[in-house]
Amino acid sequence: MNAVYPRTSTLAVISLIFGILAYAFLPGIGALVAVICGHAARSEIRRAPPGTVDGDGMALAGLILGWIQIVLTVIGVAIFILFLLGALALGNLH
Repeated sequence: MNAVYPRTSTLAVISLIFGILAYAFLPGIGALVAVICGHAARSEIRRAPPGTVDGDGMALAGLILGWIQIVLTVIGVAIFILFLLGALALGNLH
């Protein structure tokens, strides 16, 4: 009897790797790649016959890491803009 082992989705692995890299080396691009590849991997896994493609957990982890990085970036940019606006407002008062 031949056992059939599921293959791991390459997109899921890429999503997880770039999700991790988004925190150390590639903050913006890494997060975008993680999110895009994560969604593509989960779609690939859902479309494949059951038990033939594995890696949903890795894809989900990459998605979560990517989205967290994107949210943190947006919050950081908003704080920076508010800081600049506050500094400009204080500069105009004196």
